[in-house]
Amino acid sequence: MISVLKQYFKFRSVLFFALDGFLIFISVPLAILIRQYFDTHFILTDAKVIPKGLLFTAICQTCLFYNDLYTFRHSLYKWEHSKRLIQAIGAAGIIITGVTFLFREVLIGRGIFITSLVICPLFLLSWRYVYGFFLETSFLNNRVVIVGSGSLAKEIGNEIVSNKSLGFEIVAFIDENPGESEKAKMNNKVKRDYVHLFQMARNEKIDQIIVALSERRGTLPVNELLKCKMLGVKIEDGISFYEKITGKVDLDDLKPSWFIYSDGFKINNVTKAVKRSLDIFFSGLGLIFSIPFFLMIPVLIRLDSKGPVFLRQERIGENSKTFTLIKFRSMRIDAESKTGPVWAMNNDPRVTRIGKIMRQTRMDEIPQLINVLKGEMSFVGPRPERPSFVATLNQEIPYYPLRHSIKPGITGWAQIKYPYGSSVRDAFEKLKFDLYYIKNTSVWLDIAIIFSTIKVVLSSRGAR
Repeated sequence: MISVLKQYFKFRSVLFFALDGFLIFISVPLAILIRQYFDTHFILTDAKVIPKGLLFTAICQTCLFYNDLYTFRHSLYKWEHSKRLIQAIGAAGIIITGVTFLFREVLIGRGIFITSLVICPLFLLSWRYVYGFFLETSFLNNRVVIVGSGSLAKEIGNEIVSNKSLGFEIVAFIDENPGESEKAKMNNKVKRDYVHLFQMARNEKIDQIIVALSERRGTLPVNELLKCKMLGVKIEDGISFYEKITGKVDLDDLKPSWFIYSDGFKINNVTKAVKRSLDIFFSGLGLIFSIPFFLMIPVLIRLDSKGPVFLRQERIGENSKTFTLIKFRSMRIDAESKTGPVWAMNNDPRVTRIGKIMRQTRMDEIPQLINVLKGEMSFVGPRPERPSFVATLNQEIPYYPLRHSIKPGITGWAQIKYPYGSSVRDAFEKLKFDLYYIKNTSVWLDIAIIFSTIKVVLSSRGAR
């Protein structure tokens, strides 16, 4: 894993993205060589070849990102992956055509452009097929041993097995009580003691040991781990490792000491100032561009159902202070008259016809820009919950009040990583992502979340 500005990136993912970009970039000069009958003089004398190639690369990789082609959700060998890639390059071609129509100076020539669009997917499909082959083998994997047998060890093991792009191979689980790890769906030998941990590390060429014990007092094999450390084996805490590979904090085995001693959970004044400046700028800009929606949506709401245009609800914000959140009303005015506050649900019968459209496109969230401008919310942060829900969740979920240590947001890490929550269990799962965000807050993470939010909105994922 690579750490950059408090963000964790899988080395293989960084390498994959970089090589993807390189292959897309060289499609342009190669297309020029083909069109010029391999006369290199044109490339060497045209100073705009590099910026044109970079623009072509940026647009293509953006389209690949928005088509989920960097999440490895689809096997690199399947037709579904190839189809998505071709669709992404086709979309990139349409966007590049529009850009060159508006800015003639970035035009690379019709023949070169078409040739590049033919070469690019051929390069990418070939490269991704080769990469998929290496993913299916353990040739370059880090060999790891997981010390522990509880829920955390099981979660880490399942994550490694299900996500080959992480680049880890589990050699063994080691614990004196291996009952839980034996239930994990993995064909790994389970050792019942720590006596031969050092010998295993040396003989099996172990690269990393992950300590995922539920209870360490009196059970942590300190001497064996120390000898492994001297051998050059990397030793890592299970909770921290889990955080890196999943983008969330494990709450099942979490001790308060982890919060106290871990890095993060501190937003410096520079980050606060930059976040607030960006909030003011983009909320103001967003409100200006949203004027047509503020003129059109109220009319549609009033034509569709009786009641006010805006919904005003009390929500819990930073430092557990209450504020009034503003949204376009998407439910009937009597939606909670009999039930009181309840979670939203799939195909919620309380939602109006125009409300359903607004929720799918997130247009009902637009008035929250006013909350951002007032300083009650930020663009990015944990979603603010209603006081009645918070009172219950504070009692039932450990560490839940910690999510109120920063400003709530219109979007957030939990929103792009987890579906819409409609239960205490969902709130528990989303808290894992919220705590990760609070621990690793940065402007760069905010930018990444905003780009991912656009993808979520365009695909209508998680709307209710």
